[in-house]
Amino acid sequence: MPKILMCFPGGRHKALTLSYDDGRIADRRLVDLFNRYGLKGTFHINSGLFGTPDRLGADEIQSLYAGHEVSAHTLSHPTIARCPNEQIIQEIVEDRRILERIVGYTVRGMSYPNGSYNRRIKEMLPGLGIEYARVVATTKQFGMPDDFLEWQPTCHHNHDLMKVAESFAGLQKKQYLYLMYVWGHSYEFDNDNNWELMEEFGAYIGGNPDIWYCTNMELVDYVKAFEGLKFAAGLDFVYNPTALSVWLSVDGEIVQVKSGEQIQLG
Repeated sequence: MPKILMCFPGGRHKALTLSYDDGRIADRRLVDLFNRYGLKGTFHINSGLFGTPDRLGADEIQSLYAGHEVSAHTLSHPTIARCPNEQIIQEIVEDRRILERIVGYTVRGMSYPNGSYNRRIKEMLPGLGIEYARVVATTKQFGMPDDFLEWQPTCHHNHDLMKVAESFAGLQKKQYLYLMYVWGHSYEFDNDNNWELMEEFGAYIGGNPDIWYCTNMELVDYVKAFEGLKFAAGLDFVYNPTALSVWLSVDGEIVQVKSGEQIQLG
């Protein structure tokens, strides 16, 4: 019976994703930086606050974030654990509706506004079309999330970012999958006058062939595609009914299972 392990696209064992909140004007500079270094980010936006001070306008969203992910952050950024269910539903669904009309794809993720969430909210999210939700508590670890509706990032960019990045870059044990997840707010770079930190990070971590650079939703979709694979009981073949190709390590050999394909293993 072959030994089978999930890999990231291309057979990689490391992935990097970034997550920034609020749709602030400083996102312009941050997106430009991501694009220059080949990084991919998810931007969580309050559509009800478009055009208010220091916020981007609706007309800029589609073009600015092209190649990245636009995600929900509720309509008006309330502390939702204090809100009634009816308000929570409106805040999330209306935010999705407005953002989807702008970007032209389904918005299926979010970050919790003010870091506010509880079990009641988590249980509501699948029925509201939300498949992942990021919290603010960090792990300083590189493991895969156990609960995508309480997704803990690795670190905030102000918390030893380069030290964490160096540790991540040095990870070589291919029996593990490693994920580095950085979060923050772009306006913090202006407030702290430390844009050079993200420039240093991008130059250091970008362009590494061993790293899969992905949005939050791309990672979630890929994990679900792996989980959707149909393996024979004896693990001698596998069928991929999903829309994505999935890469596997089969007895140490990297194998791609294309969408709609059934292949022999071992």
